[in-house]
Amino acid sequence: MKRLSLLAAALLASSGAALTVTGKVEGTVPADTRVSGWAVSVSGQPVQEIVSVPVNGGQFRLEVPGASPSFRAQTALNPQNVTWPGVLDPVIVSAETQTAELKFFTYRDANRNGQNDEGEELREVTLSAGRGSLFVVWVNSDVAVKASRGYEVALKRGWNAFVVEVGRAVKVAPFKDGVAAVSLSLGR
Repeated sequence: MKRLSLLAAALLASSGAALTVTGKVEGTVPADTRVSGWAVSVSGQPVQEIVSVPVNGGQFRLEVPGASPSFRAQTALNPQNVTWPGVLDPVIVSAETQTAELKFFTYRDANRNGQNDEGEELREVTLSAGRGSLFVVWVNSDVAVKASRGYEVALKRGWNAFVVEVGRAVKVAPFKDGVAAVSLSLGR
């Protein structure tokens, strides 16, 4: 198994409506490799490819559109289905809303059509920032989520990016301009 790393920075537009993730790949990556962001089901299965870009010259820039994900990629946000990093019962959700979690994946675009097709295996990419992990979620209205061990986050309508650090307590902070290490494990 080959281990590669990427450096990525996530920047939120001042309106909170758009998210940009840029990065640099350290190591050798096949020419047809793409980095993509997917809205996933509550169980973490990819449902809708939101954005996808090729890795060019060892770099990429994902611009997540400000538009909401498709209805099939959305789920109702309630205390029973919050399976986000660092969230443990009891969970409190301040209002009813729709949500979609965004996870990042890579794949080899064998036919070079710019989208993931059947037979092009998705490999999840873990983004980390310091001791925490980058978490990206969309909501259709403002909502606050609280859980045990100090988990507390206020989400604004649209895409939101946070760094979640899990320890004895859970720290959640808005992700600001900075660098996140992204690790890819590419098998044969």
